[in-house]
Amino acid sequence: MFAAEIRIASEDAESIISALSPEAGRELPRTTADVRTEDGVGVINLTASDASAMRAALNSYLECIRITEEIGRITR
Repeated sequence: MFAAEIRIASEDAESIISALSPEAGRELPRTTADVRTEDGVGVINLTASDASAMRAALNSYLECIRITEEIGRITR
């Protein structure tokens, strides 16, 4: 079993977590995700059954974070 935690400490953390919450409910093969905020910091916990599944989940979530931050910058 593989586990990873992504912590997002930015002014966009709550928006990012809000945008990613539906993604966490989506089925990813061999992967589970928990998305929440803790004291204004976004937290994403990922678990995967193997390294390939973890890599895919990390790539997916990090790309979603990047896109959401970019949208935030554009709309300010």
